[in-house]
Amino acid sequence: MRASDQAISINPFTEETIETFPDLSDTDLEQRLAGAGGAFRVWKETPVARRAEMLGRLGAALRQNLDKLALVITLEMGKTIGEAEAEVLKCASQCEWYAEHGPAMLADRPMPVATGTAYVSYLPLGTVLGVMPWNFPLWQVLRAAAPIMLAGNPFLLKPARNVLRSAFNLADACRESGLPEGLFSVLNIPQEKIAGVVADRRVAAVTVTAGVKAGAAVASQASALLKKSVLELGGSDAFIVLKDADLSRAVSAGIKARFQNNGQVCIAAKRFILEKPIADEFTERFVEGVRVLKLGDPLDRDTFLGPMARADLREGLHKQVEESKRAGARLLAGGDYPARKGYFYQATVLGDVKPGMAAFDEETFGPCAALTTVEDLDEAIALTNHSEYGLSSNLWTNDLDLAAKAARRVEAGGVFINGFSSSDPRVPIGGVKFSGYGRELSTFGVTEFANVQTVWRDRL
Repeated sequence: MRASDQAISINPFTEETIETFPDLSDTDLEQRLAGAGGAFRVWKETPVARRAEMLGRLGAALRQNLDKLALVITLEMGKTIGEAEAEVLKCASQCEWYAEHGPAMLADRPMPVATGTAYVSYLPLGTVLGVMPWNFPLWQVLRAAAPIMLAGNPFLLKPARNVLRSAFNLADACRESGLPEGLFSVLNIPQEKIAGVVADRRVAAVTVTAGVKAGAAVASQASALLKKSVLELGGSDAFIVLKDADLSRAVSAGIKARFQNNGQVCIAAKRFILEKPIADEFTERFVEGVRVLKLGDPLDRDTFLGPMARADLREGLHKQVEESKRAGARLLAGGDYPARKGYFYQATVLGDVKPGMAAFDEETFGPCAALTTVEDLDEAIALTNHSEYGLSSNLWTNDLDLAAKAARRVEAGGVFINGFSSSDPRVPIGGVKFSGYGRELSTFGVTEFANVQTVWRDRL
């Protein structure tokens, strides 16, 4: 079998092959599509309360398989074992939350009309294709899939090629929880076959979490066929620290916000925008904290930074660091490959970063923080918005009234005040500009892929 006909899972810590996965044949792909169609006919008629109950069972199955699921995540993409466990538990909690609140979200909603009565129903739309990334092999998938399935739709998962065992483990958990056969299926197909799946008449819509280029390609294919899409395409989130902020808390949160999951997070803080009076002190404390982060075996519970997920990702990040240095950025910490096996990259801090530098203009998807000094809040917001991206942002200040007003000026899908960006099923997540469109989680994630049907009964 040629390498192009299979996916290869490589342990980024040992650089050794874990497993190979043959691509689906055309016959097998057709079976998956037909299976989703069959599941849709059953699932759309299943009462919402029953759908919600089944999601609760999925949450229980994830908890029961915690050790196995977390270990595979760590082996496949290098996330530390503690973070992998937290990811699995977060998925379980989300399923349980939707189990409790889902029926109310999808209940018919009365609407005021001039004559007669009217209500809105949220009806299943059809099979949804999910093109998902590798950095959260379970959470990114279920963040999309759980509300989509709650709404009555089957979910076809096209996972990243380096985390296929995690995808198949999730499919096993779905079966274990009793979800109908075909409701959740894994498509191990190469990128060039995605367009054919999008075009299939049995696929109603698409959701994509990916880079801008890949997401735009899939969205253009869907839109040409008048099929709905939701895109989450990454970000270059600002972490604004004003002169009255609690510096100890801001520094501690900033380190976690940038370097958790080895910096491989869409909503990670990437551009630190510091008001001048506190810039030097923040920088000194931040660099000191970054330099002591322990890099090592992701299965060692004392490790903070494991390897990056793939060799090409590490090479891309290093190129951005070098380009930024040549453009005038100061290297304050890290900035190179450590002398050891594995796809490791040193925790890196760049100072004096400005627009026009790769570390400012591009998404740096790895352990690299970019620091910029500004005169005041107005300049901080201007630089925050001076980005193609608009996923999330952070603002640190003790003036909460000022923070609330400033948040409305930030061009991003989320603003986190005196904290760092995170996702939670109770609130929506999504972006603007090149970060995409549409929302996941909360009620919004449930109704994004529903037929919002108006029923109007006039008086006789």
